[in-house]
Amino acid sequence: MPNHKLEAAKAAAALIKPGQTVGLGAGSTIAYLIEAVCTDAALAGSVMFSSSSFKTTQLLLANGLKVQPPALLAKLDVYFDGCDQFDKHLNALKSGGGIHTTEKIMAAMADEFILIGDDSKMVDELDTTYPLVIEILPQALPSVMRKLTEAYPDAKIAQRISTQKDGALISDNGNYLADIYFANAIAPATLNTQIKIIPGIVEHSLFYQLAVKAIVAGDGGVKTVSK
Repeated sequence: MPNHKLEAAKAAAALIKPGQTVGLGAGSTIAYLIEAVCTDAALAGSVMFSSSSFKTTQLLLANGLKVQPPALLAKLDVYFDGCDQFDKHLNALKSGGGIHTTEKIMAAMADEFILIGDDSKMVDELDTTYPLVIEILPQALPSVMRKLTEAYPDAKIAQRISTQKDGALISDNGNYLADIYFANAIAPATLNTQIKIIPGIVEHSLFYQLAVKAIVAGDGGVKTVSK
């Protein structure tokens, strides 16, 4: 069976140019991209990488690649990341890692933000299959949860709890995380604004109008989806 994620990663790696500063997100497709870059020693040695992900950063270092933390960079040439879903306008939804705040900062830093993955991620419109993840300042947790419950009475809102220790799951930024499972799909433009204006919410996991293209692979091969 073809490995569609690997095919998409190879196509993405072919876009990286010598001397660039490249941002990477998290996930198996990103791991394949690193593997593909390492097959070209000259390219791999010339590129500076940065990542929002601890696992990706460790993988970059294990392969002997040059790495800078995002906090030391003002600009990226390109940022690659996967997602759970993206629509025909390239609005993307991420829910897994809980590192979306830094991922979104890096996407905004880049001249190009490119989504990569298999073509099952493509949908005409974002739906309610995956939750919207929000990062919340600790001092605002009760207020934010109340406001969300009032604004979306039909939604299920659940704070993320750690499975490895007693208590809440804490983000890389020292904040809380919560998942919002909406009963009905909300237009991305509306959702982007409604969530952002609630005081105490640091960021949410809807990447609205940030990606410029997507590289996806499926049974029909690799294709590039542009706005």
